[in-house]
Amino acid sequence: MQAALNAVPSIVILELGANDGLRGMPIAAMQTNLDQMIMDFQKTGARVILAGMTLPRNYGVVYVKSFEDAFRGLAGKYNLPLIPFFLEGVAGNPKYTLQDFLHPNAEGYTLVTDIVMKTLAPILKK
Repeated sequence: MQAALNAVPSIVILELGANDGLRGMPIAAMQTNLDQMIMDFQKTGARVILAGMTLPRNYGVVYVKSFEDAFRGLAGKYNLPLIPFFLEGVAGNPKYTLQDFLHPNAEGYTLVTDIVMKTLAPILKK
């Protein structure tokens, strides 16, 4: 059992929900937090896949673009595979979400899994 507790993942899918952005967290602070997590995971030897997020458009073009750019910038900085928006086609679609139109239902999670696997599968084959 102790060995399992000390196990280090070989692949980490790092994803933030939209809460940081929805709360108006400064982009620089969010980016710093992600940056530190990426460095910490890489120090263990884990390969990191960065899963991006977006925000509702009523948060303003500048803030939404900056939020999305934080993910693209970190993926570029660390040469990470990037899933631009892992809820693509799910968020906002009542067929694939709970009543809040944000969180996936069972069908939505099937789509999210497909989106993630497009990036993860080639890495698993290596």
